[in-house]
Amino acid sequence: MVIKIWVKGARVNEKINALKSELAQLKSQFSDKVSEVEARLKQLIDQNNQQLSYKNLSSKQALSNNTSNAECVILLHGLARSASSMKVIEKRLLAEGYHVININYPSRDYSIEELAEQVFTKALLECANRKVNFVTHSMGGILVRQYLSKHKINELNKVVMLGPPNNGSEVVDKLINTPGFSFINGDAGMQLGTSKFSIPNKLGSADFNLGIIAGNQSVNLFLSMLIPDKDDGKVSVKSTKLAGMNDHIEMETTHPFMVRNEKVIDQIIYYLKTGSFKK
Repeated sequence: MVIKIWVKGARVNEKINALKSELAQLKSQFSDKVSEVEARLKQLIDQNNQQLSYKNLSSKQALSNNTSNAECVILLHGLARSASSMKVIEKRLLAEGYHVININYPSRDYSIEELAEQVFTKALLECANRKVNFVTHSMGGILVRQYLSKHKINELNKVVMLGPPNNGSEVVDKLINTPGFSFINGDAGMQLGTSKFSIPNKLGSADFNLGIIAGNQSVNLFLSMLIPDKDDGKVSVKSTKLAGMNDHIEMETTHPFMVRNEKVIDQIIYYLKTGSFKK
C-alpha cells in the first residue's frame, strides 16, 4: 500500500513538473506580447483621461489670450508618441512669445483621415484671429497635409515638419505583414508605406509655406538596414522632401530625438521668424 501511494505521488509530481515546464514555456513565448498588451492598455487609459486634449503651459499667456496678438503655433507629435514628446519645443516657443497649443491625440486608434478630422477643431478655435503655424513630428506632418487637402485655414502662416514620411517609409513596406506590427502601429501606421496608393503619396504637393528638417543619424540599425538611403532610423532623407516645399535642411539628429535637439529647435524658431532655415 505504501508503494502504491508513493507511485501515485510520483506521478502527480511528474504532472506538476510538466505543467510548470509548460507554463514557463508559455510565459517565455508570450512575455513580449503580454508586455505589449500591458503597455497598450496603459496608453489607452492615459489617452482616455486626456483624449484629444491640448496643453498650454503658460498661465501668463493663458490669461492674456483675449488681448495678445501673438502668433499661434500648433504642435503635433508623431505616431505612438504623446504631447509630452513635444514639451521641449513647446517651452522654447513659449519663451519666444508664441501662443502654443500642444495637441495630444490617439495616434494608433484611428486612420489618418479620421485623425485629421478630429484633432484640429479645438486648437484652431483657440487660434482664432491669430496667424496659425504648425510644427509637426513624423506622422503629425501627414495629418496637416491630410487636413489641408480638405479644409482651408485662412490665417495659415508657416509649417515646419520634422522627419515627415512625405513619401512614405520603407519600414512600413518591409514590416507591414510582421505579426504585431499593426497592433503596435495602428490603422494610421499601416497607411504610411511608399506605394502610390499610400496616404502620403496621394496627398500631392504643398501649396503652403513649408520648411522640412530631415535627420541623417540613426539609433536603430535594424530599421536603417531596411531603408535604401540616408535616414534617421525611421524615414529616409529623400522621403522627407515634398514638391512645393519652401526650404529643406538635413541635420545630424535621429528620428526619436530630433524633437529634443536644441539645434533643431533653433532652426524651427528661425524658420517661423524668417521663412527659411539658417545655413
